[in-house]
Amino acid sequence: MTRVFNFSAGPAMLPETVLTRARDEMLDWHGSGMSIMEVSHRGKLFLSVAEKAEQDLRDLLNIPDDYDVLFMQGGATLLFSLIPMNFAAGKVAQYIQTGSWSKKSIAAAGKLCSVEVVADSSGTGYDRAPAQDSWDTVPDSAYLHYCMNETIHGVEFPFVPQGMDCPLITDCSSTILSRPMPVNEFGLIYAGAQKNIGPAGLTLVIVRKDLLELCPDSIPDVLNLSKVAASDSMLNTPPTYSWYLAGLVFEWLKEQGGLEEMERRNRRKAQRLYAAIDGSDFYKNPVQLDSRSLMNIPFILADSSLDAEFVRQAEEAGLSGLKGHRSVGGMRASIYNAMPEAGIEALVSFMAEFERNSA
Repeated sequence: MTRVFNFSAGPAMLPETVLTRARDEMLDWHGSGMSIMEVSHRGKLFLSVAEKAEQDLRDLLNIPDDYDVLFMQGGATLLFSLIPMNFAAGKVAQYIQTGSWSKKSIAAAGKLCSVEVVADSSGTGYDRAPAQDSWDTVPDSAYLHYCMNETIHGVEFPFVPQGMDCPLITDCSSTILSRPMPVNEFGLIYAGAQKNIGPAGLTLVIVRKDLLELCPDSIPDVLNLSKVAASDSMLNTPPTYSWYLAGLVFEWLKEQGGLEEMERRNRRKAQRLYAAIDGSDFYKNPVQLDSRSLMNIPFILADSSLDAEFVRQAEEAGLSGLKGHRSVGGMRASIYNAMPEAGIEALVSFMAEFERNSA
């Protein structure tokens, strides 16, 4: 069996040791005679998995006791609507627009509450995270929402907003667990699993408990984050196998040395790839230097007519998932935690060879 280097943005590459362990435990989890996906989500077997996964996540991110951790379905896209439904009743919600995903969150919120876009980088082609001193904020808002890392455009905030007079909410689907983060500076953090957490089907929500008191009883229980928290994420049947696999990833991260070590690795990987792009006239990254993503690195070729051939040859070389998102074109390398440094070296070598052969 030959494994390729998978640069897809999500569903994305998972650690091979995690996949191997899941394979070995597939038919008989810990002597139970059952797969973990077959057991009751309310039984002792699965509850032990759920509790350990949450504790490992709390350890990795140093999540304070006054925050609840929710394991939900629906992806980050569902949270685009749940956040205004739960927290913006009768108030204005502030949003920052830096790419496709923040734009979608704004559109979803606009159907449910009054939205104020306080900063917008669309005028420069979503090539930066707007400096905080350029934001046109409004007082007495429900919250300020931003996307920490735009997966499609490869734009990442190099700072955590400071001095807000409202809760700070962030979508960090493509950057969570890639490095430490100050959870206590946020009111709510959410992330789809299919990048750095585990397989698709699971969404993490980390929310300050006092905010849950604001959730109105008028919305359905399954959409009410306070109700979900009160039920320990088991208001209905959760995505148990995705939860189990996420737990294996959390264990793997601890074994690697935690998020400080992952940040060191991820910075080395990103610096190596950016250096290859910047050192060539054949490739170009369109994002401002201070807003470049560590996780999603888009690049364009000097001659776009070569795009299809680049992708074809890359696939033959065992480099999968490099075609850029259809909305922006070009190429994109997503280099999440599970991508080894050997994958970056293989990509950089291929890029240099493709450039030489295209001259």
